[in-house]
Amino acid sequence: MKKLLAALATTAALTLSSAAWADYPERTITVVVPFAAGGPTDTVTRLVAEAMSKDLGQQVIVENVGGAGGTLGAGRVASSEPDGYTLLLHHIGMATSATLYRKLAYDTLNAFEYVGLVTDVPMTIVARKDLEPADLKGLVEYAKANKDTVTVANAGIGAASHLCGMMFMSAIDTSLVTVPYKGTGPAMTDLLGGQVDIMCDQTTNTTKQIQGGTIKAYAVTSAKRLDVLPDVPTAEEGGLTGFQVGIWHGIYAPKGTPAEITERLSKSLQVALKDPNVIARFAELGTVPSSEADATPAALKAKLESEIARWKPVIEAAGQYAD
Repeated sequence: MKKLLAALATTAALTLSSAAWADYPERTITVVVPFAAGGPTDTVTRLVAEAMSKDLGQQVIVENVGGAGGTLGAGRVASSEPDGYTLLLHHIGMATSATLYRKLAYDTLNAFEYVGLVTDVPMTIVARKDLEPADLKGLVEYAKANKDTVTVANAGIGAASHLCGMMFMSAIDTSLVTVPYKGTGPAMTDLLGGQVDIMCDQTTNTTKQIQGGTIKAYAVTSAKRLDVLPDVPTAEEGGLTGFQVGIWHGIYAPKGTPAEITERLSKSLQVALKDPNVIARFAELGTVPSSEADATPAALKAKLESEIARWKPVIEAAGQYAD
């Protein structure tokens, strides 16, 4: 009898728990972007948030909480109420910060619940439009010969451009002069103005500039050429064997968020990524939405774990840590 009563109590509790979240969401959901407004991750987030709003029947708004390479925004979400109303959309920096920052206010793998992967954005190796080399092979030779003066811009420690820049220097086995900025905008402005030489950044930030001829494109970091930039060769074609870097994005919720909510959000994400406007806009930016199989909690968790392991030796070799 005791076992029967215990079983009934457990069933009742589960039913009550499910019923408690049956009407979710009942108010506005905030998605924190841990970078400045107008940047590549912000652009991706706003497109997805708009599509998820339609599916969820509640407004999904974006809040930019920049600083410390994305760790301030991530920390903000980690300490939020686990009720499904505060989420995080972060890129590959979620994985690299685990090694890059000696002190974090949260445990990367254990401070969040997982919703799903959003997209994997290719990178581009670009330069000021009047830089001498005509192709990637020439750029590598030029960089090696002028390593003490060639400047590589990035949007700050932990930014996608910083990570790709480290990977580039590792691939050519040459340390160049890095110039960190407080955001993608200022870095691109100085590249356009010729104040810096090279940058490695997401297609979401460089495609229009490349198409307009205001910067010089040397390579894309994808396995094959992009439809939106058909004349830009892959890094592999340019001689950098195995140089493939994608800036993947995922959605997270605070640890303890009920599974019913993360599953609902995951399903909504899957619907959003099939939205014609999202597909079309992503294509214009040189990327594609994640598949239904990847827009899941399990896929995002596996990606984060594997990427932490992948980037740890790269960051340790570069020795570019942040406090």
